Order: sequence, then structure tokens, then C-alpha cells
Amino acid sequence: MRTDQAEGTRVFLASRNPKKLLEMRRILLAYVPDLLVLGLDDVAPYEEPAETEPSFAGNALVKARAAVAATGLPSVADDSGLCVDALNGMPGVLSARWAGRAKDDGANNALLLEQLADVPEDRRGAHFECAVAFVHPTDDGGTDEQVVHGRMPGRVIREMRGSGGFGYDVLFVADQENGDERTSAELSVSEKDAISHRGKALREIAPVVAHLLTGR
Repeated sequence: MRTDQAEGTRVFLASRNPKKLLEMRRILLAYVPDLLVLGLDDVAPYEEPAETEPSFAGNALVKARAAVAATGLPSVADDSGLCVDALNGMPGVLSARWAGRAKDDGANNALLLEQLADVPEDRRGAHFECAVAFVHPTDDGGTDEQVVHGRMPGRVIREMRGSGGFGYDVLFVADQENGDERTSAELSVSEKDAISHRGKALREIAPVVAHLLTGR
């Protein structure tokens, strides 16, 4: 674990996904420029909890609580997924393992395309949803918990496009006033951060993190 900054300026992000870590670091550092952000590869290994909760908020809290217990650091964790109208809100919390193998983006996208093959354009609505939990140790030995949500509405298209992002980004076109037809995987980093579900949630939680860690 890196220790080159004071304890009070460190925060732990309970993730090993490099693209997700970069996205979270970009947004949090904009609010707390001197913050040292640690990921799972920066701390001693611990048993990560199963994501068995029925909601994004529940899974985010489970991960953040386990992170605080294992590291003693203020911890941020998120859970997010794609909710498709024609599939009654699924994959939802099962997004990362929709095809049965955890975090197999190719298999998940292929299965989703197959399931929506006969769904007409006017019924392909969907949204990305994200819950971000921040759990902070308190002076009395307890913890303080905050959860925020972000949503990005749009639709699922019929072919994969783009090389950026991760997960279902290659199939998702967000609703935008300018009629942009690019997928989330075709947007620049700054464009995606501005409209994404995770970007919205992190911008909401970032001032809370900043205040509790720095008093500012």
C-alpha cells in the first residue's frame, strides 16, 4: 500500500477494473486534487463479498462496508448495470454476469443482441443505472454511510460500435438533445463523464467525500 500521503487524504475504491478505476479517479480528483486514490491492487488482498443483493445500492454498500473492514480506509464502491425496458429491467444487477461468466463483455453483449433481435426500434429503450456508496470510519469506532444514484437513459442498438468504455457501452446510445447517435464506446472520456450514470453519481458523492476527508 502506498503511504506517501497523509492518512486523511487517502480513499479506497473497491474495484480492480482498470477502466472503472480511471473513470472514478478522474472525477474524484477534480474535487479533491491532493487525494491519493487506492484500488484493490494497492492494498493487502482480502475476501471480496459476493454481490448477492437485489439492488444496485445494496451491492454497493456490501462492497464498501467490506472494504472499510479490510483496509480501515474511507471507501467508495459502486454497482451499476444496464436495465432494458423490453427485458423488464434486466440484466440489471446481473449485468456483469448476464451470459453466465462474470465480466465477459463479449458474451454478455452477444446474448443481449440475441434476446433483442426481434424487438422493434420503439421498444429498445434502456438506461444505465449506478449506485455509489461511501462508507467512512467515525471517531467512535462506527461508520457513516452515504449512497447516491445516477442514471443515463437511452436505447440499445443492433450492432456493436466503438472501442472505448467497457461492458455494454458498445451497444448503448444515450438520449441527448443534440441527437448524437454515437454509442457510449464512441464518446471521448470527457463526453462520457459528462452524461454517464457513474459520472453523475460520482459528481454527487465527490463533495461529500471531499468534506469528510478534508473538512473543505
